[in-house]
Amino acid sequence: MCKECGCGETNGNTRLQFFAQGYTENSAKEIEKNLLGLRGVMFVHIHAHDGETVIDYDPSKTKLTEIIGVFAKNNVDANL
Repeated sequence: MCKECGCGETNGNTRLQFFAQGYTENSAKEIEKNLLGLRGVMFVHIHAHDGETVIDYDPSKTKLTEIIGVFAKNNVDANL
């Protein structure tokens, strides 16, 4: 569980948790906004300073390729 915000519950969704490279403070905010705009993405939390990223989503509503596309569009290497 994240010490800063308390994130950690999946609530029945699929959870992606990984470290990405290439975030800036602005790109992290933009990626969070774009991911939350995808149908089925319920939660996004990005630590821009170390690249830790957590995404909870419903795979019946959002394809993993859509999520990867958001990172590619913002030139962040998500290594998914």
